[in-house]
Amino acid sequence: MAMRAFYNEIKGLKVKELPGYLKPMFSVNYVKNSVKRGLDTYHAKYIETSSVDPLYHICFGGMVFSYLVALPEERRHLQHQQEHGGH
Repeated sequence: MAMRAFYNEIKGLKVKELPGYLKPMFSVNYVKNSVKRGLDTYHAKYIETSSVDPLYHICFGGMVFSYLVALPEERRHLQHQQEHGGH
């Protein structure tokens, strides 16, 4: 949804106008404000409504994070197993 809104904003710009439009979006203050708005929206949507969804977000996020941390070692194990015949 955000990508569609962004596309609709830049759709009418000319190529020469695009860098001037995008440059302020990469400033530190803009990023800080965007993160703050996102956290405020998350808080209003889930925390203030006493929803159980944040617990799900933590559980599934933890599973994904642990999978990504363990992935390089698992790939090394599989490569070693393939190179040495898989005893």
